Amino acid sequence: MLSADEVFDIALTEARKLGVDDLEVMVVGQSEALTRFANNAIHQNVAERSVDVSVRPQIGLRTARATTDRMELEAIRATVREAVMLTRAQEDNPHMVEMASGEPVTPVERWDEATARCTPGERAQAVARAIEIAQAAGQTAAGIYSTGEWEEALFNSRGVRCQHRQTTATFSITTMGGDSSGWAKRSAIGVGGIDARALAGSAVTKATLSRSPRELAPGAYTVILEPAAVLDLVGQMFGDFSGTAVEDQRSFLCERLGTQLFGSNITITDDVYHPLQCGPAFDGEGVPRRRLTLVDKGVPGELAYSRATARRSGKQPTGHGFPLPNEAGECPVNLVIGGGEATLEEMIRGTKRGVLVTRLWYIREVDPYEKIMTGMTRDGTFLVEGGEVACGIRNFRFNQGLIELLNNVEQLSAAMRASGEECFDMVVPGMKAHSFRFSEVTRF
Repeated sequence: MLSADEVFDIALTEARKLGVDDLEVMVVGQSEALTRFANNAIHQNVAERSVDVSVRPQIGLRTARATTDRMELEAIRATVREAVMLTRAQEDNPHMVEMASGEPVTPVERWDEATARCTPGERAQAVARAIEIAQAAGQTAAGIYSTGEWEEALFNSRGVRCQHRQTTATFSITTMGGDSSGWAKRSAIGVGGIDARALAGSAVTKATLSRSPRELAPGAYTVILEPAAVLDLVGQMFGDFSGTAVEDQRSFLCERLGTQLFGSNITITDDVYHPLQCGPAFDGEGVPRRRLTLVDKGVPGELAYSRATARRSGKQPTGHGFPLPNEAGECPVNLVIGGGEATLEEMIRGTKRGVLVTRLWYIREVDPYEKIMTGMTRDGTFLVEGGEVACGIRNFRFNQGLIELLNNVEQLSAAMRASGEECFDMVVPGMKAHSFRFSEVTRF
């Protein structure tokens, strides 16, 4: 197979034959394997390998992109010709900036050989151990265990030469009782960060404790959100920390930057070099990612800027731009919400009456400026009374503003790498907050 360097040389030679000097080439190769289980048995193992070559010429104020999944000489040449044809057919974009020049990028190591070589048999053994725990508790387990590797190279004719490779492993399990369920999920760079037995044990415990759930009246409660619930709910707001979003007046931060918007115990950064983070240290144009302090003790400050948005705003690019062309501009993607010293157990012990939430789902935005969200709890919702988990309760729908929530946080646990279902992985703590608004009881 051709190397990324060879692909770029072929593409640039073809572009110059067509009178184009500015060219960007992105090569992404990935391999993912997944073991799926349900009803306490493995029922599927799939594996996929793919390579994509994406070509973007720039001619004056015009650009376009064409992509192929064929790593062959003529396919690459044809993709360049298509991209050049599409570019010439575009209208001038007055916001277009010249292609990025090469800047030094400090590489980040996110590769684990054992994960890259993980076999179906090894995943099956881990799944079998998890199923044994569910069966011993009289429960039925379902979920996935995936492992994969990913390599990306981004080159352009102005000196950008960025490369990154990483591995990933993800384990998710849901266990079902007669009238209850439990859930746990973890992701990591390497399989050594996945403890399938511990995750199964956590899910089983939640399903056991939530048997015969009581119905609790809707209202405002003290809530203890586990990290996965924090990720999927608070994670809904980070698209607004974008220079383009503020410029377009579609961010809840408009007219609020530099003000005390959240509680003083809330600090949020974007840090690609955090040891629990993932992804490359460069953005979709090859600009190095810079650490951002998005919120400092409750005060929103820095935003993410692509090169074009930065120029219009009189700012410096932060290395958070998406591949061009795009309409979204940029977004922070290596989010770290600062934690505290409390444990979830300490939060529970200090709560006279409240609700413990494992995870949230079906989250939708109700009010974009006040950042009011609605959604539902699932797979482990509990009443806390007298500092103890008293019983499982029927799931709730909530209607909650994120600004209000982040003003009502009383305690934070240590931050951890968390995985959910509604947002990408982040490093977040558990949270205890007062006056969380549950609007109605669901039917399950």
